This record gives sequence, C-alpha cells and structure tokens, in this order.
Amino acid sequence: MEAAGMASSRYPVSVRAAALVQMERPQTFAFSVHWSDGSDTFVCRNWDAFRQLQKTLKTTFPVEAGLLRRSDRLLPKLPDAPLFSRGGRTGHGLARLRLLETYAQALLATVDRVSRSPVLTGFFEPRAGDLESALPPGSTVILPVPEMPSPHPVHSLDIHSLEAQSLCCVHAFHTQDTQGRPFHAEAQESLDVLLRHPSGWWLVQNEGEQKAWFPAPYLEEVGLTQGSRGQPC
Repeated sequence: MEAAGMASSRYPVSVRAAALVQMERPQTFAFSVHWSDGSDTFVCRNWDAFRQLQKTLKTTFPVEAGLLRRSDRLLPKLPDAPLFSRGGRTGHGLARLRLLETYAQALLATVDRVSRSPVLTGFFEPRAGDLESALPPGSTVILPVPEMPSPHPVHSLDIHSLEAQSLCCVHAFHTQDTQGRPFHAEAQESLDVLLRHPSGWWLVQNEGEQKAWFPAPYLEEVGLTQGSRGQPC
C-alpha cells in the first residue's frame, strides 16, 4: 500500500480524448497521454478499467477519497453518461469518452501524492495492446468533434485552400467520414491529407471525395512514383 502512494519519476501531465473504438464487445476509449518527460503515448481503456481504477484509488488514498472525513475529499467522482443517450450506443460511448477525459484531467489536478502515484502512472502506461499497429478486426473508430477555432463543422471548411499531400495507408482501416458514413481504406491505398490535427488524427480524402479523420501512424510517405489518389501506392 505504501509503495502505491510513492511518487514516480515519470508521470502523466495531461490526458486528451482521442477516439471511441467500437467493437461487438464492450467499447474502448482511446486517449493521448502527455508525460512529464515530454513524451506522448496512445492508450485504450474500457469502462470497467476506469471503474477499477476508481476503486483502487479509494483503497490506496482513503483520506483523499473522503472515506475518513468527507470534507477531506480530493478525488473526483467517476460520472457516467445516461444509458439512453442521444445517438444510441455511439452517442452513449462518445458521451462517456468526454466524461472520462474530464475525470482523468481532474485526477491529474489533485495533489502530487495522487497524480504522480504508481497507481495512476501505471494505469496510463502503454500496455501490449496499445502498441499494436492494427486495431482488432471489425473495429470502427469514431472521433469526437475536434476543437476547432472555426464555428463551422469540419466538412464545411474550405479545404480547397489547404495544400493536400498524398500519403500511403499502411494498414486497412475502417471508420466513419465527417458526415457519419462508412469510410474504408485498404492497405497501400493513397489518400490525400487535407489537415494535420495536433491530436495525431489527420483529415484525409479518398478517391470518392469522402473526408474522414484518420490516425497519422497509419499513413506514410512514398516515393515520387506513387499512384494517384485511391490507387495503389
């Protein structure tokens, strides 16, 4: 118990919601984590993992959890989205994703004893599944609406004023486009990158002029002999 309360030399500084990963089984929530040493990692956790984290924190830090005296409570509560959220299962998942981001940021804003503890650090450390180059078969990635300075939705921006660059898709990837339609990209397919968002998700366009947010690690530059958009690289 005492070891769990000791501060780690490397600890998470910020946690940002990156995506909702939908599968047949429980949904997974993807986050971009920035660390005290300047590094950035990408992790996926399900709802039960966060519930277990909350239980462990309460056990490890009873004072900060307010178990001894409610006025001493520092740990945030773990809120949940309404079961019947707008947008069905997807809407519920996106609502949970936003709440989990707020919860994680609140944890990092507590005292160092909690925010830099091995309990919290270990939770956000990348695990084997987080380091896989491809998502599980049948996965669909849905991004929350990025925070953009423009009040207009992404698909209505004047993307023709942006300089597009064709990159090659490394792995097959399935998600939704900016209008909620299925977006499928095959390995070795060439896509036009229209916008590079700091989150690591880039706005791309395929041969059918569908636009979608795409994970940057799935794209790579190819030689000058690459094919045209939508064709093999």
